[in-house]
Amino acid sequence: MILGIDVGNTNTELAVLIGDEIPYSWRFVTKTPRTSDEYGVLIKSFFRNSEISVDKISSVIIASVVPNIMYSLINGIKKYIGVEPMVVGPGIKTGMPINTSDPSEVGADRIVDAVAAYSIYGGPLIVTDFGTATTFDYVTKEGAFAAAVTTPGIQISIDALWKNAAKLPNIEIKKPSSILARDTVTSMQAGLVYGYIGQVEYIIEQIKKETGVKDMKVVATGGYGRLFYQETKSINVYDPQLSLKGLKIIHDKNFR
Repeated sequence: MILGIDVGNTNTELAVLIGDEIPYSWRFVTKTPRTSDEYGVLIKSFFRNSEISVDKISSVIIASVVPNIMYSLINGIKKYIGVEPMVVGPGIKTGMPINTSDPSEVGADRIVDAVAAYSIYGGPLIVTDFGTATTFDYVTKEGAFAAAVTTPGIQISIDALWKNAAKLPNIEIKKPSSILARDTVTSMQAGLVYGYIGQVEYIIEQIKKETGVKDMKVVATGGYGRLFYQETKSINVYDPQLSLKGLKIIHDKNFR
């Protein structure tokens, strides 16, 4: 049994990966400082509340964009689960060439998403992840990671607005029924959500224009992916478990 761990800037997701199934998954906040013991106890507690034993874990694979927690996380896994985890990075087989000017700069999360999207949906395609940052990655027909766009996530945009404008409140991310707002909260929601939809559509359109590939599929994932998938025809598929599926695919490439 494989334990997949996706360490994001805001949340960390753990999941049991069995074949093509993901029967159990859990989340915890990434930014909370933890020791290796705390990580180990936390992971074991998730399993205690499920119907599956942590003792059945034979392999662990991690994709992380938060380097400063990795020492404690890895040691917690080794101490409490008894497994040396595989960490997605240099030297790990992914099956995907990284055709950028500096492949080492491409985050493990983007590689994992791209590998999963290409394996499941084929190429060429755009993979967009709505997380702490919103990313748009172009994968060629041949399966190469070829280009990337990075923008602030919508939550970052909201936080910047209310923290830097004294009279503006913190608001719920919600699309109002009309862009013609008549109060402060709705005006902020209209500007942020409608504006973000416009940004998403323009970036996707521009990638298609510059690559000359008009009919490529667009696959979305991430916490806010569902919202934008429902609000624009520019996104073809929403797959909330894309990164976990990618971890399983990469794991299998290294243990054939």
